[in-house]
Amino acid sequence: MTAEHIIQICYLVSSVMFILGLRGLNHPDTARRGMFMAEIGMALAIIGTLLDHEIIRYDWIIAGMIVGSLAGAAIAIWTPMTHMPQRTALSHAFGALAATLVGVAEFYTHGAELGSVKTAAIGLEVMLGSLTFTGSMMAFSKLQELMRGTPITYPGQNVTNIGLLAAIVGMTVYLVINPAASAVFYVMVGLGFLFGILLVLPIGAADMPVVIALLNSYAGLAASATGFALSNKILIIAGTLDGASGLILSILMCKAMNRSILNVLFGAFGQVAAPSGAAAAPAAAADGKLTVKQVTIEQAVELFKNAKSVIIVPGYGMAAAQAQHGVREFADLLKTRGTTIKYAIHPVAGRMPGHMNVLLAEANVPYDELVDMDDINPEFPHADVALVMGANDVTNPAARHNQKSPIYGMPILDVDKAKTVIVCKRSMNPGFAGIDNELYVQPHAYMLFGDAKSTAQKLADAMKQAVPV
Repeated sequence: MTAEHIIQICYLVSSVMFILGLRGLNHPDTARRGMFMAEIGMALAIIGTLLDHEIIRYDWIIAGMIVGSLAGAAIAIWTPMTHMPQRTALSHAFGALAATLVGVAEFYTHGAELGSVKTAAIGLEVMLGSLTFTGSMMAFSKLQELMRGTPITYPGQNVTNIGLLAAIVGMTVYLVINPAASAVFYVMVGLGFLFGILLVLPIGAADMPVVIALLNSYAGLAASATGFALSNKILIIAGTLDGASGLILSILMCKAMNRSILNVLFGAFGQVAAPSGAAAAPAAAADGKLTVKQVTIEQAVELFKNAKSVIIVPGYGMAAAQAQHGVREFADLLKTRGTTIKYAIHPVAGRMPGHMNVLLAEANVPYDELVDMDDINPEFPHADVALVMGANDVTNPAARHNQKSPIYGMPILDVDKAKTVIVCKRSMNPGFAGIDNELYVQPHAYMLFGDAKSTAQKLADAMKQAVPV
């Protein structure tokens, strides 16, 4: 058996493992096995690539593998679960940068000899790779609060972005016709980096689940284009899987917010937050008939002691405060009293797809207690208490009836239909949509102000002191 046969066998088995691994991620019971299968597939893909006859020397390759392995291990060990969105954005950025550098190297080495087909593939590769790199770095910066998380806009922004994209596409087409135009190629790469920055600049942190999924799709398509440029089958297959799954996930995220991808990219969803302060009442209370009612830890515990059914609604506030362990401890104490506990999971709660699932899994919350929005909504009317931990826009009843609201039509969790609602928040600040939450002035809603982590721990401590049933 020749080396070429071994390479193709490695690629074939690797492709199968990627597909089976992706399928395994469909359910928590098989997710760990799916990740293991994907890891095996990646290892086989690397082995097959290292057997390529075009490799002249291995010293730089080995050095790169060592550096990459050390960096990957460090990220895996020391990155807290609450920073998974940022880590995911960085992964997209580095993968896209690698694809871009491969495309630049290929063009630099062969230039006009590539022909129109490979030039088109490389053009698509560096265009998607460059904009994904800077776009992902912008997403990382917003999520890490290195820059303002709310949209940054300026007059004529959409026209500028569309014009810039048209220029990049036009240069790619020109390169296909005239592959020897190296200056055009490098200008196109530079504009791609710039476009990635301008693309994510007007997008608020509330839209990061969609943005991260979309950037994942771009990175996959860039890898697939790299495969066409290098005639590498595994890159084509793996990149296509990544690109297709990312695009499907983006569409599902948009559906969960009742918005289009174009609206996410060009709509500048989310406004600058209003002044903070627990004394500030939402606009919905302006008629003087509705007021915000505050509750203490002791009063909240009394409500929970008499509850037979409690639904916990986690949101970004829980993630930011790293309160998931305290929430689980409090929920476990309620269960010892015979209380039924369920967690209501909104598809776009947090800053990345599945953000709440990841955090609660890290806190060892049983997965069968996590219930998706469509399944949990009919249960809210039967819940004695709904505990909202930082979720804002995804619990706002205005989405159902206020046609002037920016979140009108967005599917929400029907928290307001619970018998009693307790909302844990730092203040009355609105969410990233920039609007007040009508839930907070409902007659059966109570505000429990404070940091989510501290509040959850105080609730747990107070519940421990309560007389057992």
